[in-house]
Amino acid sequence: MTTPAAPIRFLLSPSLGEVKEHVRAELFSRALTQRLGRPVVVELAPSYEALERELEEGQVDLAWATAEQCTTFEPQSRAVLRAVRAGRWYYHAALVCRADHPLTLKTLKGTRAAWVAPRSTGGYLLPARHLSQRGLPPAEIFAEERYHGTYRKALLALLSGEADVASIYSSHPEENTVRAYLAEHVGADERRLIPFEFTEPTLSDGLILTSRMPEADAATLVSILTTLAGDGAGLEPLLGLFDSEGFVLSSPTSPRRPPPRKVQRAEYLAVELDAQERCLRLWTPTGSAFGRDLRHAEGQSLEAVLGPEAGDALVALARAAQISGVGGRVEYRLEVEGETRWYTAEATVRLPTRGPGDTTTALLVRDVTELRALEDELYRMASFPLLHPEPMLELGSNGELHYANPAAHTAIPDLVVRGVAHPLVEAALAWARRGVSSGETPPLVQLGGRYWELTVSPLVDPEGLRVFAKNVTARKQMEAQLFKADRMAALGSLAAAVGHEMGNPLAYMLANLGFAREELGRMKQALREQGHELAGDLDDVLEALTESTDGADRLKTIVQDLRMLSRTPPEHREPVEVVPLLENALSLVRGELRHRARLEKDFRPVPLVEGDEARLGQVFVNLLLNAVQAMSELDATRNVLRVATYTGPAGEAVVEVQDTGVGMPPEVLARLFEPFFTTRPASMGLGLSVSHAIVTSLGGSLRAESREGMGTTLTVILPAAQHP
Repeated sequence: MTTPAAPIRFLLSPSLGEVKEHVRAELFSRALTQRLGRPVVVELAPSYEALERELEEGQVDLAWATAEQCTTFEPQSRAVLRAVRAGRWYYHAALVCRADHPLTLKTLKGTRAAWVAPRSTGGYLLPARHLSQRGLPPAEIFAEERYHGTYRKALLALLSGEADVASIYSSHPEENTVRAYLAEHVGADERRLIPFEFTEPTLSDGLILTSRMPEADAATLVSILTTLAGDGAGLEPLLGLFDSEGFVLSSPTSPRRPPPRKVQRAEYLAVELDAQERCLRLWTPTGSAFGRDLRHAEGQSLEAVLGPEAGDALVALARAAQISGVGGRVEYRLEVEGETRWYTAEATVRLPTRGPGDTTTALLVRDVTELRALEDELYRMASFPLLHPEPMLELGSNGELHYANPAAHTAIPDLVVRGVAHPLVEAALAWARRGVSSGETPPLVQLGGRYWELTVSPLVDPEGLRVFAKNVTARKQMEAQLFKADRMAALGSLAAAVGHEMGNPLAYMLANLGFAREELGRMKQALREQGHELAGDLDDVLEALTESTDGADRLKTIVQDLRMLSRTPPEHREPVEVVPLLENALSLVRGELRHRARLEKDFRPVPLVEGDEARLGQVFVNLLLNAVQAMSELDATRNVLRVATYTGPAGEAVVEVQDTGVGMPPEVLARLFEPFFTTRPASMGLGLSVSHAIVTSLGGSLRAESREGMGTTLTVILPAAQHP
């Protein structure tokens, strides 16, 4: 198996930090990968200092560096390619001020300077050196110096009045050239700025091919980069990444000639046809196209010159242009010398000057194979936001929505309507303003019962935020369940300990209270027989002891319920009839029910269930009491308590207890079976939690459904007994 070649590491200076430059850099790396035959990986250096450190440590193969860095590292590099602008590989720097506040070197003292970065040549080093050579060291003449990171930000600081002077590169030391560069960064606002001083020239910034790169690869890369602008492949726009027209080799030790290899030469063909579709003129840089010699094509038909495969499509395009009179364009594919190539052809009709027979048609044909391959990569990258399954937003610095992908509009339909007031946008802005580090927990936003975790990244130029929103509702629900399980485990341990510690004292209390009541009752009887006046006084004491005993019995029940939460219910099980237990439970709550609601029963046959009769009776009493107490006495004539039994589809016994009370909101319903959770002040909040524990211990389930203002339905499902 062939081991893949290690990728070439291409490091860009931080001045190329705009979003569009990231895309350009990616496309540039793809073009180099195609032509070099080795993967090229592009990275953005966080600072000029970091880029320089990587160069010193030999950690990078190719770097886009400042003019000073190119000069510094040129002796130990394979090659240095200087950027060519306006036909020159050197440039000047221009000191710029506002047109309404003109400056000269004599009036600079006390002003404020907006520089790009400490290692930026045109944005700081060149003008600083120029001023120092004229006896105007920046540290002494400027009242304030600030670094803004990019030329655009420095110029915007100048336009806004935050600074009085800035610097920008210029290929020529004259105003019109400077204005062209200013317009690239600030648009029409360039009219508000004027240059007032030019520096001496310096060699251009450029590409450093370090010694880490193999010599053969360096030679091939030099050949590729120095011919990229003129090979007819249509890749010239990629040089916009460097604001350059091309590159020129400036290394004193030129790398040796690359070894012979098959080069995919792009084709460029210009043809002028007469009215009979004969070639009046035909030009190509190499004298050949489509694998044919075209040096003697004049006077011949296009089909004869190019062959039917290539010529037919062009003749059809020329005829269509002649008929319509407006030209046209076509893209087609051909097999040329065993390779599949893509071509684009454009036709333009030249209007007759002497007569109808004077009409000619111009054809321009270009080989766009490499450009098409890069466009495919661009479409793939551009499709990421569209196909990303989670919401993705881009916000301006003040929160205005610049972009939202389809997933965002689907998941958050009110995003556009609410704008900057949307909770998701507010959370992203708050996160960015805090300036928190990437290691901190990302912000979490709750929207309509769903939880969105935000990943917020700053955009450099123009300033803004990119926000990814991830739906973590399932994770939050799982965390809540785990938290609840942990609480229940802790509560169970606490309940077991409390139940154990309170059990013995309660037993003593109940025994002693019973003994005291018996003894006082005997004494009261004896005193009454003797006619003693103290016999009547013992009635109050006996009543107090009776109330104390009732309280101790209630406390004993609570302790038993607590112990029920901490351990498995008693294993005493036997076949139990459900309907008689329900009838008995209804008789126990009939006093409460009579003043609150009308009873409706729908008891259909159900199978026997296996369980503890006393515990099941406790469950039904708890459910019925909760249902009755949920209904107000003021609506007694309207309220209905409906109790039903039926056999489920799997043969299980189903019991439904339905009331027409006030119902419960979702947040209360979600905690209904939690221990000690209650909405009634007089309740301990143990009834339903204990009932849930009993039912689940029998292999059944207890669930609740409720709607505010409509009432609640509690459903018990118990498996049928295996051995009735």
